[in-house]
Amino acid sequence: MIENINWIDVAILLLGYVILLGTSGIVVNFILNKISKKHIIQNIDQDARDTGFVVGKCENILILTFMFLDAYTALALIFAAKAIARREDMSKNSLFFLAGTMINVTYSIIIGLTIKILTGVV
Repeated sequence: MIENINWIDVAILLLGYVILLGTSGIVVNFILNKISKKHIIQNIDQDARDTGFVVGKCENILILTFMFLDAYTALALIFAAKAIARREDMSKNSLFFLAGTMINVTYSIIIGLTIKILTGVV
């Protein structure tokens, strides 16, 4: 079985995880600052930002993994679970949390599709 592994595809997949985890926070913060006239990032307390960072990275890993497993319906579960878990935060500042989630999910899917195309899975 090991002899059938395409190591270039494995390297592309691992690089995809590294790129996604390394850049998703930057992309989310950049876009949130662009769409918010009052620099919404500075108005969020550090605990919420730290929690969002950790949850966002877990979200990235799950989305990319589910995409490679072709478990697209599981993507909806991530979004629903995050909405339930962060309901209180969303009621305080819905733009930051909802837009941040949508940006992160979209970015994760774009990276996932790019990697699937590069590996010939699509």
